[in-house]
Amino acid sequence: MSQPEGPAVLEAGKQVLECKLWAGRGSSSLQRRALETAQEHPGESWALSQAHAAPLPPRPPPPKSSPAGPAAPLLPAGCCCGQFCRGHPSLPFTMAVYRLCVTTGPYLMAGTLDNISVTLVGTCGESPKQRLDRIGRDFTAGSVQKYKVRSSAELGELLLLRVHKERFAFFRKDSWYCSRICVTAPDGTVSHFPCYQWIEGHRTMELRPGTARTICQDSLPLLLDHRNRELRARQECYRWKIYAPGFPRMVDVSSFEEMESDKKFALTKMPPRADQGDSSGNRYLPGFPMKIDIPSLLHMEPNIRYSVTKTTSLLLNAIPASVGMKLRGLLDRKGSWKKLDDIRNIFWFHKTFTIEYVTEHWCEDHFFGYQYLNGVNPVMLHCLSSLPSKLPVTNDMVAPLLGPGTCLQTELERGNIFLADYWVLAEAPTHCLNGRPQYAAAPLCLLWLNPQGALVPLAIQLSQTPGPDSPIFLPTDSEWDWLLAKTWVRNSEFLVHENNTHFLCTHLLCEAFAMATLRQLPLCHPIYKLLLPHTRYTLQVNTIARATLLNPEGLVDKVTSIGRQGLLYLMSTGLAHFTYTNFCLPDSLRARGVLAIPNYHYRDDGLKIWAAIESFVSEIVGYYYPSEASVQQDSELQAWVGEIFAQAFLGRESSGFPSRLCTPGELVKFLTAIIFNCSAQHAAVNSGQHDFGAWMPNAPSSMRQPPPQTKGTTTLKSYLDTLPEVNITCNNLLLFWLVSQEPKDQRPLGTYPDEHFTEEAPRRSIAAFQSRLAQISRDIRERNQSLALPYTYLDPPLIENSVSI
Repeated sequence: MSQPEGPAVLEAGKQVLECKLWAGRGSSSLQRRALETAQEHPGESWALSQAHAAPLPPRPPPPKSSPAGPAAPLLPAGCCCGQFCRGHPSLPFTMAVYRLCVTTGPYLMAGTLDNISVTLVGTCGESPKQRLDRIGRDFTAGSVQKYKVRSSAELGELLLLRVHKERFAFFRKDSWYCSRICVTAPDGTVSHFPCYQWIEGHRTMELRPGTARTICQDSLPLLLDHRNRELRARQECYRWKIYAPGFPRMVDVSSFEEMESDKKFALTKMPPRADQGDSSGNRYLPGFPMKIDIPSLLHMEPNIRYSVTKTTSLLLNAIPASVGMKLRGLLDRKGSWKKLDDIRNIFWFHKTFTIEYVTEHWCEDHFFGYQYLNGVNPVMLHCLSSLPSKLPVTNDMVAPLLGPGTCLQTELERGNIFLADYWVLAEAPTHCLNGRPQYAAAPLCLLWLNPQGALVPLAIQLSQTPGPDSPIFLPTDSEWDWLLAKTWVRNSEFLVHENNTHFLCTHLLCEAFAMATLRQLPLCHPIYKLLLPHTRYTLQVNTIARATLLNPEGLVDKVTSIGRQGLLYLMSTGLAHFTYTNFCLPDSLRARGVLAIPNYHYRDDGLKIWAAIESFVSEIVGYYYPSEASVQQDSELQAWVGEIFAQAFLGRESSGFPSRLCTPGELVKFLTAIIFNCSAQHAAVNSGQHDFGAWMPNAPSSMRQPPPQTKGTTTLKSYLDTLPEVNITCNNLLLFWLVSQEPKDQRPLGTYPDEHFTEEAPRRSIAAFQSRLAQISRDIRERNQSLALPYTYLDPPLIENSVSI
């Protein structure tokens, strides 16, 4: 077709600009198209500039044909008027209309008064920035609202959705919890943009569609740049900090104070404080028995801090119990307990069936052995084939308990002899409580699996070095001698459990996993989507623990015999000996030789949950990583596992933890272990603390007399004088109560209300995982009906998805 010339060119140019003016908006994409049209048709640029300077003209008559033929329709590919073009009443020009459904989270104060605008970015261009506005208030908590976004042309496949949060009138900037935005294109294609984040201050956030993609699957420079910018911002926000030598690295909360509200999402902008090493903020508050590092609690990035609901629930759990003890004078009373029965009255209003059972059976040998299997520290036992030289137990010592027809060597050969070794306490420092020195022991406890299937103690040595000053205590000794020896073991159990099994191996390691996930995996990465629910609130709860328990003169200093310095020693020593085998439940059980012990409910339930997690993870990994090359070439995944190896395990090769992943199978095992330890393992070692510790002699936090060096000297009075004093007991039990009560805003294992995965395959895998967990729960509850003491800590509905208390 020949090009129009002269008046036809001028008329056509006016029609292009008139259509723009009629629509009343100046789309940058339209301006570019008009410029391109002017460049294609010489002489038209003058007409464009003249039309732009003129006021909006009246509707012109239809254009006339020129001698050279009818005027060509020089309209851009898409006109922003959204109706019949004024210059071409017979030409139906329709804008591309995208329909948006915006969901605001249901949380308290999740809504916003700020202006929210969006820009859609696709393979064929981007829409103009358009404010989302309806009659009435928009974006209230829990609302689902629909909007339309018009574009001058279809944008192709949507790549990004930019969310602009800007000031409205004179209102202060606020927070908005955006759950997700669904976009329906003109052709009916639906794109889901998961967000599930607090958007702080005035800023622009870019969201990608919910389809998970590894870096190998992105080739467009726009998307690769988006991944890099997202990770750089997160790495600046979430910085590592060394808490103590030999410790896993932790989050540096001071980085949250330095963030600018608009740039880094901090909820409030506060003046920076001194480094955490400065203890000026570590001080006593009225009514609290320990110091609290207050400044570290004032600054927390909003997407990792407790919700208002969870914070309120935690305080409501703590305050009544604390006030009750304070009013009764228990928190301030020093000295020994007058009689054992007085301990029953500490938590008279918080009794459970398990607490009553423990109170009745705590001194029995059968229950002592039972706790190694199903108590709060069910990971200590190792099967022996021969006795270690440091524990010189003879057959004559234990023959009265073994009975006729067998002997110690025979039982060793049958695999019925087990050892709990507390070697890690041998050099742990101790300190003073209430102005009095405290003591710790590093005992060796030998146990026997008897023909009735019960695990019972055979012998206890209270040090790692045999000799005249370290007698071997036996069930045939006097009642008080034997009870005191078992109580010393229970004190060692408390120290190893609280510091290593519980806090180090779940809390601190899971914090490192959460940090590496936030720093090395973008939101669109499939492993980020998989792990994010299992990191929920972990950084917050660990920050609380460091501010109240681990800080100088915190609760650990106030209630334990080893204090904060002993804790630092115990954890650094524990990490130096922690291995990948210890971390993976099936491998640990096999290595410890405990697969055949009957009535080991922790093992049985744990293996079922491990298998369910493993099956779920296998399906997810198989979907996104079909080959070894897909694992090896994912640079973000390799950076993630490398950072975990360096920051959590300090680059120690002897740990056996991977520093690089080469196959989908290796990835499945590593992810299964992480999810299991962030959820089920933490539940197993945390949830029963109040149940098994409310009767203080079963879990004393300190001992006021040194381990006995001779037999026949223990009496009831000396026993009571060895146990913790009244105020020490009550402060410790208050801690047990708090950490055993998961605050509200809970998400049980397998519960994923935030729909980060939008593809059908992973959604089917989630449903299958939930179904497996439901069956495991039914099996556990059916078994528990026949048990004298039900084991409930690994019932899936009672397991939190993450370490959050």
